[in-house]
Amino acid sequence: MGRPRQPILSVDKIATAALRLVDEGHDLRMGDVAAALGVRPSSLYNHVSGKADVVEAMRGLIFHDVPRSVDTGADASGWEGRLRSLLRRYRESFARHPRVIPLLTAQTVSAPSVMAMYDELATVLVGCGVPESRLLDVVTVLDSFVIGSALDVAAPDDVWDSSAATTDHLRRAIDASPRGRERADQAFELGVELLVAGIASSTA
Repeated sequence: MGRPRQPILSVDKIATAALRLVDEGHDLRMGDVAAALGVRPSSLYNHVSGKADVVEAMRGLIFHDVPRSVDTGADASGWEGRLRSLLRRYRESFARHPRVIPLLTAQTVSAPSVMAMYDELATVLVGCGVPESRLLDVVTVLDSFVIGSALDVAAPDDVWDSSAATTDHLRRAIDASPRGRERADQAFELGVELLVAGIASSTA
């Protein structure tokens, strides 16, 4: 019997199986990934060196799968528009797979598609006046905001119990707020505008 035209395994196939398992609430175990693919665990190591490689492949897959339409919009011009688009796409990639976030934040970023996003972000920030000496500080702030916002998308529809509030201010705010994804999106967009304004004022 000749060799199959297409390999049974690939890095993308391994990452896809691993991502599906984590999305379903399972821990990331190489044995479980192999079982999901119907192969022996040893077969995985012909394509990846270990769990860290799988996590980076998952990171790249997550970013690659976000529709480009997330990047576009009426305000997608100038550095402010480019920054808004980058943050929206970054958040959307994480929001689709919130269970993966702890794995991704626990190791060094190296996936090419993700580093390309950071390269573009760095170019935008330096272009609007952020000095290289503060570049990683600003990137870290943006990272923290986006990751938190992505986790917020997975929060319950009712994040706060208004009956447990001890001030009228908070109770009225909770009762008047939209629920679910609408609330999360509204808060994210406010945060984006505050960050853009803060960067603009600090580089003026």
